[in-house]
Amino acid sequence: MNTADQETSPERKEFRRSVPHFADRITADGRDGWPVEAGRYRLVVSRACPWASRALVSRRLLGLEPALSLAVTDPIQDERSWRFTLDPGDRDPVLGIGFLSEAYDARETGYPGGVSVPAVVDVPSGQLVTNDYHRITLDLATEWTALHREGAPDLYPEEHRDEIDEVAEGIYRDVNNGVYRAGFAEHQHSYDDAYRRLFARLDELSERLATRRYLVGDTITEADIRLFTTLVRFDSVYHGHFKCNRNKLSEDPVLWGYVRDLFQTPGFGDTVDFDHIKRHYYQVHTNINPRRIVPLGPDLSGWLTPHHREELGGRPFGDGTAPGPVPDGETVPEEGRVA
Repeated sequence: MNTADQETSPERKEFRRSVPHFADRITADGRDGWPVEAGRYRLVVSRACPWASRALVSRRLLGLEPALSLAVTDPIQDERSWRFTLDPGDRDPVLGIGFLSEAYDARETGYPGGVSVPAVVDVPSGQLVTNDYHRITLDLATEWTALHREGAPDLYPEEHRDEIDEVAEGIYRDVNNGVYRAGFAEHQHSYDDAYRRLFARLDELSERLATRRYLVGDTITEADIRLFTTLVRFDSVYHGHFKCNRNKLSEDPVLWGYVRDLFQTPGFGDTVDFDHIKRHYYQVHTNINPRRIVPLGPDLSGWLTPHHREELGGRPFGDGTAPGPVPDGETVPEEGRVA
C-alpha cells in the first residue's frame, strides 16, 4: 500500500484503510477490457509491503513468472511515493518510468489519491490496470489458469471458498489491518481496541492451527498467504514499531511453527526481504520513528530451524508440486535474506 498517503494522514482520528480506486479485473474473458495475456502486464510491488507480498507469493506458487513480469520498487518512498531507484538510471526498464505514479496518471490524468502497491500495469499503454490488492491474488488463482505452471496448486478451491473467505475476512480485519490500526492510532482507546482485537484473533488462530497444518483444508490456500505476509513481519516490525507487544510471534509455539513452515516452503520465504521490510517501516514512518533509526535485530536465524509441522499431515501443494527455482534477476539480495 501507499504508506505516506493512506496510513499517516494527521487529521484522522482513527486509522482507515483506503478502498482501491482502480478495481478493473484482468480475466480470461476480458470482460473489463483487460484479457489475460502472457507478457502484456507488469506486476509492480514493494518487497516491504505485506499487501504486495501476497501477489509475490501467489505469482511464485502458480509459476506465473514467465507470463507476468515483475518490477520491484525502492522500499523508501519520497514525496511522489513508490519509485524505481533500484533500477539503472532510476527508471523501470520495461515501463520506462521513474515513479509508479506515472502509470496512475496515464490511466487517470490528475489522479488525486494515493499511489499503492501491488499494482498491475498494462505494458503497451503504460496505464495502471488495477491496484485492488484483495482481488489481484484471487484472479491470479482463478482467471490466469491457462498460464499456470504444470503442477500449480489450487489456491482458491471451489469447495473451500466460503470458508477461505470467512477466515480471511477475520484475518484482514483484526490482523492484516489490525497491526496498522494499533500502529497509527492517535488515541489510547483506538490503540487499546486494535491491540485487544489483534491478540484475540491471533489466539484464535493459534488454537485453530494447533491441530491442523493449514488454515483451510489440508493444503496451502489464499488464507495462508494472507496470514503469512503479516506474521513474517511481526517480530521485525509490528511488535516494537507498532506497539503490538503482548508477546513476540516467536513466543507462540504454534504460530511460530506455522509461519516457519510456510517460510521454508518454496514460494514463501524466497520472496521475503527483511532489509526492505525494516528500512521501509522505520525510515518512512517518521511520525512514529522520527529519527529513522533502523534496529539491527531481531536475530533471523530461527526462521530456518525445524518446525515439525509435517507431523500434522497436510499436502502443501495438494496434487501439485513445488515451484521451481527463483528466476534469474528476482532473487532477494543477500542483505535481505536469512543467512
